[in-house]
Amino acid sequence: QVQLRESGGGLVQAGGSPRLSCVAYGRIRSCNAIGWYRQAPGKQRELVASITRDSMTNDADSGKGRFTISRDGPKTMVYQQMNSLKPEDAAVYYCNADIARFWTGRPGDFWGQGTQVTVSS
Repeated sequence: QVQLRESGGGLVQAGGSPRLSCVAYGRIRSCNAIGWYRQAPGKQRELVASITRDSMTNDADSGKGRFTISRDGPKTMVYQQMNSLKPEDAAVYYCNADIARFWTGRPGDFWGQGTQVTVSS
């Protein structure tokens, strides 16, 4: 079994700088891309940022200049540093990972349960 666990959400003041963390664990052979999506009420889930094993990042325009994604090399932990938080950043943030299963090597797309980020103005 493969699971993803997020942490670091909560109530943050506008302009604040929360840091989200996610760890993938279980029977994992390798973790390719790992990153973050978010979903605000009444809106579709959207990409925040992702990062590959080689630290190539894909950042959404909404977070450029404010958000930074990083990971521990090829390992299965990813961080999202969010600075200058805005009310429109309020959402449930989901960790997502492209993981090859340990025994078969078969790739799969895995999601965490999400962590709520609430922004107070």
